[in-house]
Amino acid sequence: MSINLDQALQTFIVEARELLQDMETSLLRLESDPGDGDTLGAIFRAAHTIKGSAGLFGLEPIVGFTHVVEDVLDRVRDGTVAISGELIALLLECGDHMQELITVVADQGGQLDAAAESREAGLRQRLQRYQDGPAQHPAQPPAALATDELTRVCAEAGVASELWHISLRFGREVLRNGMDPLSFLRYLNSQGEIVRIITLADCMPAAEAMDAEACYLGFEIDYQSSADKATIAETFDFVRDDCLIHILPPHSKIAEYIELIHDLPEDAARLGELLVGSGALTLQELEHGLGEQRANSAQNNPASPLGEILIEQRSVEPALVQAALDKQSQIQEHKSKESRYIRVQADKLDELISLVGELVIAGAGASLLAQSCRNDALQEATSVVAGLVEEIRDGALRLRMVPIGDTFNRFQRVVRDVSHELGKDIELHISGADTELDKTVVEKIGDPLMHLLRNAMDHGIEPPEARLAAGKPGRGNLHLNAYHDSGSIVIEIADDGRGLDRERILHKAMERGLLAATATPSDQEIYNLIFEPGFSTAAAVTNLSGRGVGMDVVKRNIIALRGSVELDSQPGRGTRVCIRLPLTLAIIDGFLVGVGQASYVVPLDMVQECVELSAQDRRATRERSYLNLRGEVLPLVFLRDHFDAGGSAGRRENVVVVQCSEYKAGLVVDELQGEFQTVIKPLGKLFSALRGISGSTILGNGAVALILDVPALIQQIVQQESRNSQSLPGTPTLARSQATL
Repeated sequence: MSINLDQALQTFIVEARELLQDMETSLLRLESDPGDGDTLGAIFRAAHTIKGSAGLFGLEPIVGFTHVVEDVLDRVRDGTVAISGELIALLLECGDHMQELITVVADQGGQLDAAAESREAGLRQRLQRYQDGPAQHPAQPPAALATDELTRVCAEAGVASELWHISLRFGREVLRNGMDPLSFLRYLNSQGEIVRIITLADCMPAAEAMDAEACYLGFEIDYQSSADKATIAETFDFVRDDCLIHILPPHSKIAEYIELIHDLPEDAARLGELLVGSGALTLQELEHGLGEQRANSAQNNPASPLGEILIEQRSVEPALVQAALDKQSQIQEHKSKESRYIRVQADKLDELISLVGELVIAGAGASLLAQSCRNDALQEATSVVAGLVEEIRDGALRLRMVPIGDTFNRFQRVVRDVSHELGKDIELHISGADTELDKTVVEKIGDPLMHLLRNAMDHGIEPPEARLAAGKPGRGNLHLNAYHDSGSIVIEIADDGRGLDRERILHKAMERGLLAATATPSDQEIYNLIFEPGFSTAAAVTNLSGRGVGMDVVKRNIIALRGSVELDSQPGRGTRVCIRLPLTLAIIDGFLVGVGQASYVVPLDMVQECVELSAQDRRATRERSYLNLRGEVLPLVFLRDHFDAGGSAGRRENVVVVQCSEYKAGLVVDELQGEFQTVIKPLGKLFSALRGISGSTILGNGAVALILDVPALIQQIVQQESRNSQSLPGTPTLARSQATL
C-alpha cells in the first residue's frame, strides 16, 4: 500500500501548529500556576511529539531545535530547573521560532534567513544556561507527584521487588537506522538476566498497512542485575533519541510507577494490563486476583472490582490502582474524542455549502412550479423535498460553525506580551468562548479584535501608579465576551480604564472639520468619530497606536462582514466596544415582503411580529412616521419611500416589527409573502456604498430580491431621532425593547 508523503506532511504541519497553540496556552497557564504538573506534562508531550514527527520526514532543523527545548522541559519536569517568568518568556519565544521553522522548513521547503538563524542562535544560547546551569530546585515537589492525598501518603513508599523493571518502546525508524532490537536484549543478558519479558505489539497495524522496514515493537522487562542504572541505560545510548525508555530500579518509589503508568503509550484499557505493563504487578498476581473475582461471580456474589481485590491481597498499593484508573479514563476520553472528529479540508466544505445553496434555489423553483400546476400530490412531494433540503442546509451550515473560544484564547499571549511592553499589569477575562459562528467570520474578525484589544491596553488602561492614585486596583482588566442575540453574534470588548475624553474628541473633530462649530452631537456620535479615517487624539505615537490608522479599518472590515460596531464610554470607568455580526455569510432563514413590483428579504431572526395597518392608522402614520403599538412608540421606515420605489401604495399596508439589539422599529410594506430560505449572494462593488442593503438572493421564479440590512436601517433611525430630540425636545424617541438582553 503506497503512502502519500505530501499528504502526510501536510497533516503533520496542521497538527504541529495545533500542538504549538496548545503549548502556548499551557505555558500561559503554567505561568499563573507553576505547580500544575499536568500542564507541564502536556507541554513536554507537545514538544516531544513535534520532534518525533519531524524526524519521520527528515526535518532536521526542527528536530535539532525542538530537542534542546525538550531537554530543558525535561529538567523542569524532574525538578532540576524551577519555573520562572523568565523561563516562561523564553519558552514562548521558542514556540514562536518553532512555528517559523514549521512554516519555512516543512511547509515551504526552504531555509531560515540570516535574521531567523541569528534569532535561533540566541535562543539556543539562552536555553543552554538552563541545561548547564546549577540546579534550581523549586520550593515544593512537582505537583505531578502529589496531586491528591492518596498519592501524597504513598509517594515515599516502596514497591517490594528485587528486580529492575525496564519499559521499552522502540521508535519506527530503528530498523531503517540499522539497529536490531534483539541485539539490545542479548546485550542486557550479558550484563544480567532477563527474568521475564512481555512483547507488546499494540502499535502493529493491519497486514495491508504494515511497513516492512518500520519497527512496531515494545517490551516490558523484569531484569536481575548487579549493575547500576547508568550502566543499564548505556545499553540504549544508540537509540535513546528514537525510543521511549523507562528504567525503574528495585524497590522503586510508588511515585515513579505512577509516572510510568501515566506515560504508557499503549491503548490498554483494562486495569490489570496497565498495572502489569508498568511493572507494579506481576502476571501471577494478576491471574490470582482475576481467579478470585471469577470465583466470587460463580457463587452468585456481586463481582468485586479487580482493584479492590488486588489491594486486599496486598499485591499492589492503593495509589497505583488509582493511577491506573485515571489512565483508563484518559485513554477512554482520548478514544471518544478521536471518534468524534474527522479532519476535512475547508474548501470542500465551501463547495458543499455552495451546492446546498443552489439546491435551495432549485427547490424554491420546483415548489413554485408545483403550485402553478395545482397538483396536490406534486405539491405534497415538493413540500417533503423542501423539508429535507432545509435539514440538509442546517446540517451543512453546522459543519462550518466553530467556537470563537479558539480565537479568544490566542489573545492571552497578546495581552501578556503587550502589557509587559507597556509596563502595565493587565489581565484578560474571557466568557462565552463556546459561542459558535461561521468559520469564515471567525477568520476575518481576528484582526479587528486584535486592534481593539491593543488600543484598549495602550490608550484605555492606565499605568499601575495612575490606577492606584485614582482609587482603582493596580491590575487592569480586559473583558472579551460573546453571545447570541436575535440571530446574530455579539462580541464585546470592555476595559476598566480611563475611558474616552469626550471634550478632546469633540475639539479634535472640530479642528479637522468633521463637525461644525455650532453642532451639538450626542455622546454616541462623538465617540463614533474615532472610527473616522486618520482620527487620533493620542498625545504621542507609540509602537502600538497613535497614528490614526486602524480604527477606520476596523469598522470597514466589520461592515464588510455585514456587521456593525457600537462604542460606549464612561470617563474614569472604562470603554465598551460592541460588535454585532451575522452567524453565517451563506444561507439564512428570511421573511419575504413585497413593495410595489420589488421583493425584499428581512432576516427572520429579527422579525418580532407583523401588523396590518387600518385605514385610520395609515393616515396617521403618514403624518407622524411612528405607530402606537400597544402603548409603545414604534418608529416606522416606509420602504417605498426609503428606496424610492415609485408608484402608489397598495390597498393594504403592513408593518413588519423588527428588533436589533435593544431597539425596535417597523418596516412598512405592501405585501407579506412568507418565510423564504435565502441564499446570500454578495452585491458588486458598484453597490458597496448602498445603505440598508446587505446582499441579494435569487427567488424561485428567477427574480432577484434584495436582503435588508436591518441594523443599518435602525441605526439611521437612531441618528435621526437623536437629532430630532435635540432640536425638538418633545419628539418621541426610538422604541427600546423591554426584554432582558
